[in-house]
Amino acid sequence: MNRQFRTLRRSQLDRGFAAAKSLPPRPSGGWIAAVREALGLSLADIGRLLRVPRQNVQMFERAEATDRITLATLRKVAEAMGCDLIYGFVPKSGSFEELAERPARESATRDVQRVVHTMALEDQKPENTSQLIEDEAQRRLGRGKTK
Repeated sequence: MNRQFRTLRRSQLDRGFAAAKSLPPRPSGGWIAAVREALGLSLADIGRLLRVPRQNVQMFERAEATDRITLATLRKVAEAMGCDLIYGFVPKSGSFEELAERPARESATRDVQRVVHTMALEDQKPENTSQLIEDEAQRRLGRGKTK
């Protein structure tokens, strides 16, 4: 995949998932139980909609709460309750762009700090370490001037 396409894709993901960052975390009992209770539905009600015994619905709720449920089952239960399943990955912090840049920035920081340390031992330490790190990161990301 070329760099321009990857940049475009990251930008699309950042825009598309901007609202997802404000979603609350999954309730401790899981979304199935939380939504079912909020809608005033019993296990038997959901079971009838899915054409399964209420014990299966209870099993689905336990499986979701312990991260053992399949996406297909979540999708079926959501549909039965009149909901859509929304599934995606959202960066823990920052954006997809920042997440993609992190390895280059970390290696640039490490490498520049090594050189700065060596220069300091020779009493030649530069004063602009932060700028040197940023310049090297930009070079590695293909955005800066090459030397």
